[in-house]
Amino acid sequence: MVLAKVRALAIYFDSLNENNLPAFSGGELVSGRVVVEVTGDVRVKSLDINARGVAKVRWTESRNAGANTAYTQNYTEEVEYLHHYDTLIGEERDEDCPEEGLTVLHAGLHEFAFSFNLPQMALATSFEGKHGSVRYWVKAELHRPWLLPVKVKKEFIVFEHIDINTPLLLAPQAGTKEKTLCCWFCASGPISLSAKIERKGYTPGESIQIFAEVENCSSRVVVPKAALYQTQTFYAKGKGKQIQQLVSNLRGDPLLQGKSQSWEGKLLKIPPVSPSILDCPIIRVEYALVVYVDVPGGLNLSLSLPLVIGTIPLHASSTRTSSISSNCSTLTWLGLLQTPEAPPSYSDLSISESHRRDCLQGCDRSDGEGEVQGSLLTYITEFRYLPPPVYSEVDPNPDPMEVCGAMDVRRPDMCPSR
Repeated sequence: MVLAKVRALAIYFDSLNENNLPAFSGGELVSGRVVVEVTGDVRVKSLDINARGVAKVRWTESRNAGANTAYTQNYTEEVEYLHHYDTLIGEERDEDCPEEGLTVLHAGLHEFAFSFNLPQMALATSFEGKHGSVRYWVKAELHRPWLLPVKVKKEFIVFEHIDINTPLLLAPQAGTKEKTLCCWFCASGPISLSAKIERKGYTPGESIQIFAEVENCSSRVVVPKAALYQTQTFYAKGKGKQIQQLVSNLRGDPLLQGKSQSWEGKLLKIPPVSPSILDCPIIRVEYALVVYVDVPGGLNLSLSLPLVIGTIPLHASSTRTSSISSNCSTLTWLGLLQTPEAPPSYSDLSISESHRRDCLQGCDRSDGEGEVQGSLLTYITEFRYLPPPVYSEVDPNPDPMEVCGAMDVRRPDMCPSR
């Protein structure tokens, strides 16, 4: 049977990092091979490759247009970072003579090299979010006369380096706040909070040393806490959609009336997370450390200290408090993603352990339409199997018709109370 003569079509990258992942940054050369295995003579019109890099945003919102009338508003946006096309087999030929100039592949394995340079510009880091993504891939298509093409697609990682060894990211972050609890005409004493961290830039795997002082002069028992949040902001059609995700947190001891508590370098570890994305016009990924006092029955007293998660770790000579050793590579954050915890139980998804293992090991598979889908060899695979995050959605540009009666969303209320 003719269709059985093409046994496999696969893409392999020549350059892999220390974790066997194809990872690149702007301006670098991406090279690899397209491997075709056939069981007999196969006539080929062309073998084409198409490399793409695209940031996409999409979400929907329900709107009311009057009594008993509702509609769904779609918000979509796309930014292209890479578009490269090349033909590995075949050339332009006369459409009236489709049999002219065909290439015959004999039984066995055939390799065809490809290469291209990523644009010499700031590229958005590969990312997978709730309402958008940044993906880079190479797709190969094998065309034969009178038959459907055979396709294979394989993703690769692109990241824009963020070096935290800069004056801006090495600057300390600090703040102080105070509030007084009131109940009608009675006011208790104030609660004061001051917090400091030694710098603004960190990399995944580091621990943030938190220095804080809390004084409780109120009549309530309060608890000092800290949480690291990731904020994903998506933009389309002049509107924004914001997702806040809890990344990591810790808590101190309960604080009685008239007592104070000091944190002398309390550690909050940063788990495997995406680096900050600050240069993409439709997707931003930002981080903040929120140090706060959990006040039962009232609004929390909160301090937000902005952070930048980078890819190049702190040099060992820069500070004595670095939790990253001097021999850490620039891909530490990628290496952390190769030892994930056991996948959680999702109520709305059914993901088997074998499927997860296949995705992380990079096995290719074929679908019913003749397209061989390469597994996603990107760090975003890891995040798909982390425990479900705590999401809080905030619309930066709310509809004026919906503002009235809407509840004010405050960051302190989103801090975990446990």
